Amino acid sequence: MLNDEYSELRKTVEAFAREVVAPVIGDYYEREEFPYDIVRQMGAMGLFGLPLPEEHGGMGGDYFALCLALEELARVDSSVAITLEAAVSLGAMPIHRFGTAEQKATWLPRLASGEVLGAFGLTEPGGGSDVPGGMRTTAVLDGNEWVINGTKAFITNSGTDITGVVGVAAITGERDGKKEISTILVPSGTPGFTVSKKYSKVGWNASDTRELSFSDCRVPAGNLLGERGRGYAQFLQTLDEGRIAIAALSVGLAQGCVDESLRYVRERQAFGHPIGHYQAIQFKIADMEARTHTARLAYYHAAEKMLAGRPFKKEAAIAKLVSSNAAMDNSREATQIFGGYGFMNEFPVGRFYRDAKILEIGEGTSEVQRMLIARQLGLSDL
Repeated sequence: MLNDEYSELRKTVEAFAREVVAPVIGDYYEREEFPYDIVRQMGAMGLFGLPLPEEHGGMGGDYFALCLALEELARVDSSVAITLEAAVSLGAMPIHRFGTAEQKATWLPRLASGEVLGAFGLTEPGGGSDVPGGMRTTAVLDGNEWVINGTKAFITNSGTDITGVVGVAAITGERDGKKEISTILVPSGTPGFTVSKKYSKVGWNASDTRELSFSDCRVPAGNLLGERGRGYAQFLQTLDEGRIAIAALSVGLAQGCVDESLRYVRERQAFGHPIGHYQAIQFKIADMEARTHTARLAYYHAAEKMLAGRPFKKEAAIAKLVSSNAAMDNSREATQIFGGYGFMNEFPVGRFYRDAKILEIGEGTSEVQRMLIARQLGLSDL
């Protein structure tokens, strides 16, 4: 059971998603246009500041509150949900967790209000799951400035008109024969920082995803986020938390498939009955509901352990794996239930199907989640 505060938040975001997002997001999606007006309203509601402290302009809530908001938004649209998830989990939270007092004062109030969006530059064109092995971006300290060179790929929120800062993971040297990786904050508009055109994507078409390049890009030495050489550890923690957020988003999409299917099977007639009369359809929806319920419990449990300060890496991986599978399976079944209409973009389930696949890839593939679970069980030591 959710307490009153969580329950009220969930209801508020649910109403916003249904009344504000749902009527217009299909047009944004078709045009592949970023929904600035929706994002502005989300900022006014305080959604971007949910887990950030009040002293820095946040709502003083916690990470579970963010997850509840993500689930409700994704029941209607995942582009809007991933914009919030990436801005908070990947953009603002590393500054909140590891930033200096000056960095927090500079960026968190603007990030918490939604005035600007943050992004996290980790993945590179030549390396996905093998982050250290595939990393080629470098940052060299030249006097009191970092000089950054390299390329980042698939970076969410990196090229909008309101993007303010990108945390860039870069090789800053070598330590004990291994790459020393650090994170450096690069403000938008910095000379030498180039943002590519938007990718042409299968899904998430109303969100912003781009390639970034850095050519002798100079930022102050004080833009180092946290300790030098701790960038790898920082983003591992960031991704552990982010997997719970992506799990919540996945549950929202899975629930949206149930919602849409329940409405449709009561209206669609075949052979003299609503199609929901037939057991074949009933069983599909029953399985969809069971997957969604199970996945929700998984991310609730992972969030509970995280907020209690207990180890949660395995639980986060389980939640991410189970929920992304549920989203993919439910969207496939919902599209089948809708038949030909499910293949039309004007119906939400068509968007859901296109949006679901990336959930098995982004912020750690399903294969990586299985690897993490096995490792937490001690199997990698055999």
